[in-house]
Amino acid sequence: MAVEILNHNLLGAIWQPSRFNALGRMSRGRNCRLCTNNWFRGSQFQFAVRKLLASCCHSTIEAKQKSENKSLIQFLRNKEIIPDSKPPDMKDLNRLYQFFDRSRKLMVLTGAGLSTESGIPDYRSPNGAYSSGFKPITHQEFVRSSHARRRYWARSYAGWRREGLLLHNIAAHPSEGHIALATLEKVGRVNFLVTQNVDRLHHRAGSEPLELHGTVYTVVCLNCGTSVDRNYFQDQVKALNAKWAAAVEGLEVGAPGSDKNFGMQQRPDGDIEIDEKYWEQDFIIPDCHQCGGMLKPDVVFFGDNVPKDRADKAMEAAKSSDAFLVLGSSLMTMSAFRLVRAAYEAKADVAIVNIGETRADDFVPLKINARVGEILPRLLQMGCLSIPCIS
Repeated sequence: MAVEILNHNLLGAIWQPSRFNALGRMSRGRNCRLCTNNWFRGSQFQFAVRKLLASCCHSTIEAKQKSENKSLIQFLRNKEIIPDSKPPDMKDLNRLYQFFDRSRKLMVLTGAGLSTESGIPDYRSPNGAYSSGFKPITHQEFVRSSHARRRYWARSYAGWRREGLLLHNIAAHPSEGHIALATLEKVGRVNFLVTQNVDRLHHRAGSEPLELHGTVYTVVCLNCGTSVDRNYFQDQVKALNAKWAAAVEGLEVGAPGSDKNFGMQQRPDGDIEIDEKYWEQDFIIPDCHQCGGMLKPDVVFFGDNVPKDRADKAMEAAKSSDAFLVLGSSLMTMSAFRLVRAAYEAKADVAIVNIGETRADDFVPLKINARVGEILPRLLQMGCLSIPCIS
């Protein structure tokens, strides 16, 4: 991957969970409830670890991408991929800070509103995919229709590059929101992270979330359950569709929509428009190498269900949390909404940071209308959450 992330091997060699959690509770302030553990004081080991954390987990990535993110955000606003919103004010920052201060077992749920800041369009915002009449493929349609499968894989292949998701002719990178959230995880302020997103941007920022709706980075056989890496699948498609692959590689060279490019045109949202006549008959989809079964992206399509073990794990975490934070999700899918409702019914403290309405607005006590990438990095500089805190 092009994005440099935290070296887990290096940290893993010296890190221990008890010391890691102690670090998460430390701060400069004397009266904050997060600052009561003085275990590390005088320890050269902890000082070194905290210094490493500062350079690897936050500062290095942030410095490398700060100017990049700023120009990208402006570009995405111009393209209306990120909904308009005012920057969070101090009242909102203080309310969210107090929410973190109260929590001891925080669960975080993230949605598409976080990845829009990386250039990946959402569905439901005013300028999202639905606003242009786009209809996502359903599980039932994918399974029963070879026509639908060819259309899906042809478009999906064309929109993918070796580095992964490609949008606006640049590889999608973790946003400042992804990086700030990973930092909060590393210092023990987030107990459990679950995401509705399938783009693996959390992983590239250094997080290890439960992927509620799966990921586009793997492909799975619907018959035997064998999974393969997406890049390996891309290579198979290329081998079976050499002329098609060549047209994709030359997408930016030939005239849009021409025979040379098999009728492909790059849409402003990063998707590919393809004239049906070019893929209806000739596009070949690889079969499972184990059993010859049908291959599908390891993603929960509309009309499908979240695998039971994954749903149960997320629900158990929600019910046992003492605080639940939603970041960038409208909670319109039942798989996400039921987690928030379960946490609320279990008396957890619940908060939402999202631009626009959500399905839980009528019962969640703290709702902040803001961009995640604006509010979380600022939160890291406040009081006991100040990261890094090297004394």
